[in-house]
Amino acid sequence: MNRKAKLSLVGCGPGALDLITLRGVEAIKQADVLLYDALIHPDLLLHNHGAIKCYVGKRGGKPSCSQHDIMGYIDRYTAQGLHVCRLKGGDVSVFARAAEEVLWAHKLGIDVEMIPGISSYTAIAAEHQLPLTHRGISDSFWAVTGHTAEGLLSKDMELAARSNATVMVYMGMGHLTEIISLFLKHQIPELPVAIIQNGTLPEEKCVLGQLSTIEGLVGEQGISSPALIVIGWAAAKAMAKNSPLNIHQPENIAWVA
Repeated sequence: MNRKAKLSLVGCGPGALDLITLRGVEAIKQADVLLYDALIHPDLLLHNHGAIKCYVGKRGGKPSCSQHDIMGYIDRYTAQGLHVCRLKGGDVSVFARAAEEVLWAHKLGIDVEMIPGISSYTAIAAEHQLPLTHRGISDSFWAVTGHTAEGLLSKDMELAARSNATVMVYMGMGHLTEIISLFLKHQIPELPVAIIQNGTLPEEKCVLGQLSTIEGLVGEQGISSPALIVIGWAAAKAMAKNSPLNIHQPENIAWVA
């Protein structure tokens, strides 16, 4: 084993510059190579002026570096005995393909560490004071991908749509019509839906509607990717005075199984 070579997978949070852990910042400072994607704040790179910096942008619907190419970078630089820091948006364990890179590092025989980050769904919920769980309303929450590797809806989406949980959908804007149609089969049309684009950033855009109205509102307000879709009564109970997401559950409306 090359004992100097190392791979650090760092969760850089939802986008805001100050929503990264101290451990993550320290890893950036110590790295020889920074492989960064499209969702991290670019000023994070200023923590290390001397590192080799490689943009490996990963953003749906736009040209991006393939996973094969990214692992090629890891192979190339760790073979030189360098510390490679792979910077990922959000948390490294949530829809970040970290498992593939960890397995690749193990195959190469190099040391690897995973440094957690603040996931976008927890950060956005906190920013807007949205309780992902709410006593008497929502006892759990789901984080579901908007599409599988084959471009289809996840089978878990059906189960989520049947539940009383707060549901957060990542990478789902391209399948919004399918997602809403699925939920309408199991829930009432008045069920609130919040969509937050570029959450925690100055250019953040938010829209709140219902299953029956959200698609029209998205079109009117020009909401697009990257965005988080939040579905459920608990998520709609925004309490922040300056939050645009301010709705309350209508009286005497029960869940539809």
